[in-house]
Amino acid sequence: MPTTNMRREIDEIPEAVARFLAGSTAEVSEAAAALRASDPLVVTTIARGSSDHASNYLKYVIELTLGLPVASIGPSVASIYGRKLRLERAAALAISQSGKSPDIVSAAQFAREGGATVIALTNTANSPLADAANWTIDLLAGPEKSVAATKSFVSSVVAGLALVAAWSENADLQRALINLPEVLGRSLECDWSELVEALDGHSSLYVLGRGPGMAIASEAALKFKETCGMHAEAYSSAEVAHGPKAIVTNGYPVLALAARDRSEASVIESADRLGEQGAQVFVTAERPGRSRALPFAASGHNLTDALSLVVSFYGFAETLARHRGLDPDQPPHLKKVTETV
Repeated sequence: MPTTNMRREIDEIPEAVARFLAGSTAEVSEAAAALRASDPLVVTTIARGSSDHASNYLKYVIELTLGLPVASIGPSVASIYGRKLRLERAAALAISQSGKSPDIVSAAQFAREGGATVIALTNTANSPLADAANWTIDLLAGPEKSVAATKSFVSSVVAGLALVAAWSENADLQRALINLPEVLGRSLECDWSELVEALDGHSSLYVLGRGPGMAIASEAALKFKETCGMHAEAYSSAEVAHGPKAIVTNGYPVLALAARDRSEASVIESADRLGEQGAQVFVTAERPGRSRALPFAASGHNLTDALSLVVSFYGFAETLARHRGLDPDQPPHLKKVTETV
């Protein structure tokens, strides 16, 4: 079977991350210096789809590292409702692979006009979003032909991690980023084929995470829909007990994405409880409790560990799509660039 664009781009992730880390030092340093000078009291994010999941990952990173609250701005507040927000002493991260979606661009413009320091993370340096921002960081991910974003998602998160590391002058995080391409290479080798077979006959599942892992769970749920034709819902391992677990019956599949941080025990505990209800649970942990263990490549840092999980997941999702007779490069009703207003 011919190699899909999605598979090629997944395999390019370690190289793309290494290229970004080697080629973006000046841009990241300048943007970080601007943020230190403006000394924001709050950070806002502007994004949709996979880019919004990257924003959610960075929300946890910023809150845990810098102690600043992070809130998502609804792009339609600018593009549909035309309402400007008061964003003095705020920073805004606008994330878009193409940099062309009108609602993301207009929200970034409104944020800048409202007083925010706007940083664009985009894979298209010469784009309307870059023009709208105060500072632009080029993801340097290279062309992405697959409709389902993979390497641009990872590169967006890495760009945000690099920005936060420089902004906060966090040497531990900077060292973790240097080692990340090697970690992501190991993530590509993790074999989740057991989960491929376990999903035969199922059309719906839950994906669990917590902290940065919750952002990865959301991204995984989207990719199940986009590429595998499966209905998947992402939940925090805490929230799943507040009602969603009521529909979990015998054999219901659950993917629990546990990272090596303080949330790991919580994710495993929630997975155990769903297993007691009869769910068929898979968890990325060495000590999975009642669940079945999936292999993972530990990154050695609490803020990067969840990111390595998405690379293993992407490889699995591409395999699952083909196993189900689908072409992950041509999901129905979708196109690469969605220009929402």
